[in-house]
Order: sequence, then structure tokens, then C-alpha cells
Amino acid sequence: MQQPSAPSPAQPAAPSFDERLTAPRSWWVIVGLFGLSGALIMFPLGPVATLAGLIVVAALAAAAVSSYGSARVRVVAGSLVAGDARIPVSALGAPEVLDAEEARAWRTHKADPRAFMVMRSYVPQAVRVEVTDPADPTPYVYLSSRNPEGLVAALEKARAEATA
Repeated sequence: MQQPSAPSPAQPAAPSFDERLTAPRSWWVIVGLFGLSGALIMFPLGPVATLAGLIVVAALAAAAVSSYGSARVRVVAGSLVAGDARIPVSALGAPEVLDAEEARAWRTHKADPRAFMVMRSYVPQAVRVEVTDPADPTPYVYLSSRNPEGLVAALEKARAEATA
């Protein structure tokens, strides 16, 4: 029996947490309605224009929804990767799970404009992690998550591995 080996530099480590903040199904219904409205606008110009209006408008709306819902939150190789940011776990404090009410508060009246946020309004729960790096002016990272407990566990595991 072969022992599993550590990942080589050519083979990246598997993420201990990986979540894509996809748009809800209701948004895809709205994409279809946008396509239908494009078809109705082009209807007076004939059937080819109607079909073109349906396809073009639906494709543009689908691209916008897909792009907005492509945000990912991952914990991989000792780093938190959220959106465009890659933060080493050594620069982070203790993560905090936020329920729906507390997450709303941190998105609104408790929010700091310097904070880094990967926020999706259709995801009710979130995780807040303080940034402890003195050279970084960002006070905390706010991450929407459908599985905040899993994200916190992955961050704590990565911090434990980084300090060991």
C-alpha cells in the first residue's frame, strides 16, 4: 500500500474549504423574464428579430448573474482566498460566525469602510475575521457564507497548522 505524499510544487494543495457564492434560483427566473422582454421589444420587427432579442438579452443577463455569483471563498495552502484577496492566516485573528441578524448589522451600521467584504445579500450568514497585520489598514474581513461553521473550522485548522 502506497503512503500519500505531500503535494509537490506542481500539484497545489487541495482547499480545506471551498465555497462559491452562486446566485439564487429566483435570479435565473428573472434572467428568463429579461430574455422574454427582449423578445417582446423586438416582436414588431419580425420572428428573426424576436428570436435574436430573446437570445441576446437572455445571454447578457445570464452573463451578469453568473459573474456576480462567481465569487469564491477558499482556505487553501495557509491562506484565505476571498474574491481577489489572498490573505495568509498568520495575518488574521480569530474568526467569528455571524447569524443573519448580526451579519446584517455588520453590513450596515457596524460596517467599517476600510473593511474588505465579499458580501452577497442573498446569503444571510457570514464570517467576520479581524486582520491582525499592523501594516494592513484593513480592520477585518467580512465574508458571506452558506456554511460559516465550516469556514471557521477551516480557518482555525489552517492557523493551527501555520503555528505548528
